[in-house]
Amino acid sequence: MIANQKGGTGKTTSALNLGSQLAEAGSRVLLVDLDPQSSLTLATAGDCSGSSMAEVLGGAQAGTLTLSKIIKRIGTRLDLAPADIVMSSNEAGLIGRYAREFILQKALAPVNNNYDVCLIDCSPSLSILFVNALAASHGVIAPTLPAALDLRGLRLFVESFEDTKAALNPELELIGVLVCQFDSRLNLHNAALTDLKASGLPIFKTTISRGVKVSSSVGTGRAAQGKQSEQYNQLSKEVIKWLKKQK
Repeated sequence: MIANQKGGTGKTTSALNLGSQLAEAGSRVLLVDLDPQSSLTLATAGDCSGSSMAEVLGGAQAGTLTLSKIIKRIGTRLDLAPADIVMSSNEAGLIGRYAREFILQKALAPVNNNYDVCLIDCSPSLSILFVNALAASHGVIAPTLPAALDLRGLRLFVESFEDTKAALNPELELIGVLVCQFDSRLNLHNAALTDLKASGLPIFKTTISRGVKVSSSVGTGRAAQGKQSEQYNQLSKEVIKWLKKQK
């Protein structure tokens, strides 16, 4: 999963571009949009029409559709499970369900063998959907911006990560912190990166420079072009190395 409790850190951008790079490298990839704002869905499918994760997860009552019924092909070896704003109103109902933390895990189980990688794009909040993603995942990528406020948000996320891991998913691993919108010419960015490296958290060697925009890929499901494309390509190689260790 790709997650952080703070918004604007590059989660959706990273889900889209990393997923595209992994697909181009030969992996079968499923992108799961678990954010009611549906940014990933809009960036790849172009709209939020049709069935979505709202019908799969349900609310107070179980969902009416299986995951396979809503999946859209958005590229070669690249599929999307779209989101819809209805998920926001359904969240309160999920809290009252039995085994509420494992609803997503149960929904994903029938399609697990169809994919090599599943990337879950989460909303920036500690919601029941967020906890479901943590419970269903093997690893977490945490994008952050190189700024003091963002690093504070990252620390809060790591605390939530550790709590959920202890309570629900002991095998969950923080794959790495991904620094986005990095500008090596700025002292503040370099200082933030130094602080991160001293924190003891796993940090990706790859940093994503300024200029990545999801809008550049709207409707294509393809990775950004140019310098950022190469950076996400390098990130995909780091992720592939981690995936091979899990097998």
